[in-house]
Amino acid sequence: MSSTERSGRGLSIIAHEAAQFIRREAGNDSLITVIRAEPVSRGERVLIFVSIFPEEKARAALAFLERQREAFSDHLKTHTRLRPLPRVEFVLDNRESAEAPIGESPKS
Repeated sequence: MSSTERSGRGLSIIAHEAAQFIRREAGNDSLITVIRAEPVSRGERVLIFVSIFPEEKARAALAFLERQREAFSDHLKTHTRLRPLPRVEFVLDNRESAEAPIGESPKS
């Protein structure tokens, strides 16, 4: 497996685990969906892009995710074999939901 494939697999694992963690830890005030994970600084940091509905709850949901970063890092330590663990940051990305007309799926 090449380093590019390993990196892609690692990002996929991080995105999947972020979705699992958010589903378990977040309340019902908003729907937080993990869109994708992207590396920054040669993989030392990972940005996890999320969409939040309703959009009025985005600020509170992002504040919640920021407070939970250390808990999510602990989750990654226990649920994955990724080492070293990257620093994780959550970023709002509601563009996909805004681009799709009601009743249609956003384009990939």
